Formats: sequence, C-alpha cells, structure tokens
Amino acid sequence: MSKYSRKDAKAYARAHLKGIWAAALTPFGPNLELDEDGFRQNIHHWTRDLGIDGLFISGKQGEFFSMSVPERKRTFDLAVAATPSGHHTIMSCSDQNLDVVIELARHAQEAGADFIVVHAPILHFFQAQDETVFEYYSTIARQVDIGIALWSHPDSGYLLSPQLCNRLADIENVVAIKYSVPRPMYTELTRLAGDRILVSTSSEDEWLDNILELHWQVYLCSSPPYLLQTKFDRRMREYTDLAFSGHAKQARTVRDSLNPVREALHRTRPPEKPHAHQKYWQELLGQVGGRVRPPLLELTENEKHAARAAFQACGLRLG
Repeated sequence: MSKYSRKDAKAYARAHLKGIWAAALTPFGPNLELDEDGFRQNIHHWTRDLGIDGLFISGKQGEFFSMSVPERKRTFDLAVAATPSGHHTIMSCSDQNLDVVIELARHAQEAGADFIVVHAPILHFFQAQDETVFEYYSTIARQVDIGIALWSHPDSGYLLSPQLCNRLADIENVVAIKYSVPRPMYTELTRLAGDRILVSTSSEDEWLDNILELHWQVYLCSSPPYLLQTKFDRRMREYTDLAFSGHAKQARTVRDSLNPVREALHRTRPPEKPHAHQKYWQELLGQVGGRVRPPLLELTENEKHAARAAFQACGLRLG
C-alpha cells in the first residue's frame, strides 16, 4: 500500500525528499550471494552514524543488472525494514523490460518504499526519442501511486532535454529527477520545472553550489555520503547543514577540507573497476563491502595497496 495517494505524491516529495541521499552498494558474500546481514549493518551505520537522510536501493551502484528480480525485491524489503523512522528509501526499478519495471514498482509501493526511480531506457535505432520516452514514463506512472523520480544519464545513449523533462513534470506522480547532465542543462530544468519536480544530480563536487545558487533541497545521489564520512568525521553532513542554514562561507571551508579525501578516492579508482574500488574503500572504513558480481572486475592486490595507502593518508578521522 502506498504511503500516500497519487495526487499527493508531489507534496509528499517536497516534504520528505530532502537532504543527503546515498546510492547503496550491494554487498555480496564469498560465493556471490546477497549478504543480508551486511546490507542491514551498512544501512544502520549510514542512517544512524552518518545521518544520511535517504537511501537509493539497487541502482547501478547496487549492481541491479547482476541480480534476479526476486533478489531485487528482497533488497527492497530489507531496506524498508532496516531504515529507521525519519529516514527514507527510493527503489531503483530500472530495467529494459517494461513489465519488470512495473512489477518492481508495484512491489516497492507495497513494501512501503517512499519513492521509486526509473532510468531512461536504451532505445535502439532511434533518432528522436521524446514521444517514446514520454509514453514510457506515462505508462509506468499510470500503474502506481508512488512518486517516481526520472533518471537521465549518458548510459542511455542520449540525454533527456530540459524541455522534455518539463513536460514529464506535469505527470501527477513524477516528483523528481536524478539528472546526470552538464550544469547548464540542470540549471535550465530547475528554472523550467523546479516548482513541480525536485531536480538533483549525483555530483558531490557540485552539491554545495547547487544548494546556494539553485536552492536545491536534495542530493540524489551516489556513494560519497558514506565514502567521504565516518561516525567521527561527518563533514559532508556538516557543510550541507551549514549551507541549508545560510552559512555559505563556513560551508565552503568545510567542503573544501574534504578535497584530500576526494582526491584519494579519484586517484586510486581504476576506470573499469568503480564498484570493486568503492567496496574496498567501504571495508577500509569498517563497512561491509564484499565482492562484485560478473561481469564486474575485482581489484588486484596492487590496486588494493594503492587504495589503502591513499586512504591512510587522506585525513579522514576514524575515531
């Protein structure tokens, strides 16, 4: 059962889709099984120790492409059960098969998720995608009451234009967009549709400027909220709260103090191994990382050594 009616989806999002949201990596055990205890442990740490407001479950960071539909549903159930009151969830229902998208969306709604997110589909042999994409999201929206976040990323082979997103914003239960595009595009969309959908992007580097200059209310979302922070060093939380409180100069000082951590992460991340690198960084932080599933590649021992050395020198406070 949805937490709200379709007609109330936009208002519910305006009230609850705010602050720092993180895209969860999915821990897999030695035999590549879903590590349910590790998943719960991470959620408890992220919400209670790090103060992360919401969790994006089983997206590309979470390796949804390697999981069966029952496994994806199980991660939804686990996340809803483990997420404490006052924190929220958004479930990635992205898939190339529209029936699977709708099946996952209905399950997320029944499980008690707050929102769903659906990646723009890969469209083969297309030149002009707008009408197809509009009908795609309209079809999904008719099947559920839960609020839907759009998701546009170059992985689709094209980007949703601000003008198309402005049309999609008129759909009753389209409430937000994770807009992984150049800044001029998301600035234009904020101008066009910011009164009807919440615009965000996954770049932590741009998050502070987007609070201060575009008055955004949500970081939606990637892994920095739990890779740049510890229980004893919550500088992303700190600069976000300072910015929301109007203390721009102090917020920039705190934000910039994280540059050595950002540089260590970026410098040691092999381009073809982002998931394995981030999971290893989680383990260095005391979180549950685990293995990656094929076709993703694991880190070599030399790559682990480089990441470990950078981690130890980056200045994150562990206690």
